[in-house]
Amino acid sequence: MASGNSPARLERIEKRERNAKWPNPPMYIDMSECINCDACVRACPPNFGAIFNHGIDVIILPELCSGCDKCLDPCPVDCIYPLAAEDWEPSSVEWWQEPLSENDPYM
Repeated sequence: MASGNSPARLERIEKRERNAKWPNPPMYIDMSECINCDACVRACPPNFGAIFNHGIDVIILPELCSGCDKCLDPCPVDCIYPLAAEDWEPSSVEWWQEPLSENDPYM
């Protein structure tokens, strides 16, 4: 897979902040609907690299998600939704273990 470790992605990972210029809200996955097919992971552009397998869940780190919606069409069960600005919270410390780990699918 192409490297997603662009300087901008690395900076977002380091600062754990979303790009303030992104106009679209980040996406989230409703795990009660998800079938863990990983189509969204493969569809996420590597320069954002926001979707990860985390244990039995598939997660989207909102700080890395541009809201580009490239993950929506490949999802066979339509379980990915935009988060309202007031509904998203910073990712947990546990979730930040995924980017740049040996499990980072965008490396």
